Amino acid sequence: MDKPLPTIIQLTPLDPDYRADPHAVLDDLRARCPVHRDETSGSFILTRYDDIRGLVSDRTLWRDPLLAEESSVFQRRFAVGIPPDAKRSETTSILMLDDPDHARIRHPLTQALYARIARSRPQIERLVDATLDNIEAGLSEDGVFDLMDTFCVPVPIDAIATILGVDPDRLGEFRDWSEGVIQGLNPFRNAEQTAHMERASAALTDYFTATMGARRADPRDDLITDMVQLQAQGADLSDTELRINLSALLIGGNLTTTDLIGNGVRLLLLNPAELAKLKADAGIINAVVEEVLRYEPPVDSTGRVASRDMEVGGCPVKQTQALTFSLRAANRDPDAFPEPHRFDVSRKSKPHMAFGGGAHICIGAPLARMEAAVALVKLFQRFPDLAFADPGATPEWRKLPFFRGLERLDLKAHA
Repeated sequence: MDKPLPTIIQLTPLDPDYRADPHAVLDDLRARCPVHRDETSGSFILTRYDDIRGLVSDRTLWRDPLLAEESSVFQRRFAVGIPPDAKRSETTSILMLDDPDHARIRHPLTQALYARIARSRPQIERLVDATLDNIEAGLSEDGVFDLMDTFCVPVPIDAIATILGVDPDRLGEFRDWSEGVIQGLNPFRNAEQTAHMERASAALTDYFTATMGARRADPRDDLITDMVQLQAQGADLSDTELRINLSALLIGGNLTTTDLIGNGVRLLLLNPAELAKLKADAGIINAVVEEVLRYEPPVDSTGRVASRDMEVGGCPVKQTQALTFSLRAANRDPDAFPEPHRFDVSRKSKPHMAFGGGAHICIGAPLARMEAAVALVKLFQRFPDLAFADPGATPEWRKLPFFRGLERLDLKAHA
């Protein structure tokens, strides 16, 4: 008990111990203090499945960090630079909004996005096949390639760009813009990262402004056309709100799905018996994707703000105090998942928490699941002998706070 409890920074990949093995840190915290008040961040940190599942589903809690008390420096960092008199729905996406604005914007966006996803599988299958063709054609004599750069990065950005209606020759710019705008979810960003974020945000604003105007004049078969047509039909959604949330879809459709695919490939190669099950029956792919999401989710945490005085896991929490939920810890809670540190694609258990829950459950979850399912099956069908280029190599995890994904993943295949 003399060991200090970790601060919020020590629960991010900025800390080398957490980056190497987050669960050594999270298991210890869950066992010693599952509801931990971190004074450095001004937030309660929760690590138990039952506590977190109940609270993410509580629609009375607030999401907007501006509603947190002044001492909640971690939550309020997400709202730095927002003018106090600005219309909140025109400064942030639905990710940080509460009702009624959240429901007003999310409903038409969900309506259009889910209709697009429902008929996008053939397009995604074609782009995955084309990406694998490029990998196969470019294999060197030794068959070594970086899966992140050649497969995990391009597949999600091509998929969301196709759904949005982005011209193929703009995909390189979109990757750069997405990497910049994602820094808006990094409360510890430095001056250089902030500058990249601001440049990317301005570029995306200009792009979506021009494209929305073009689609009103010349409709196409894409999501941007769907959204401007819903506006014309009476959807209560301003151009600014639409631009912000289209940008958020670009982010959500890129980095996290990249990490889901990369983490999934790594886990299957580390667990050959589980990979053998998939190779024997591709029909189990949905269960495989769910176990990847539970075992190594792309997103570390989410948060809420107490909308009333309440008790959380036996601890008193005052109205406006911030709550930070470790989704990663919840997904390996032994009280919810027997043998939580065993990767088992045949697992029958409670729903994982990788996409959060409640009103703010990840809007892009169906697309991420589809992309991962298509990508994993087709990758191992194309390269059945796929292996680590260096089985003893230390994984190169990215340092972006609150996300877990690989910088690179060098594999070996035969053409």
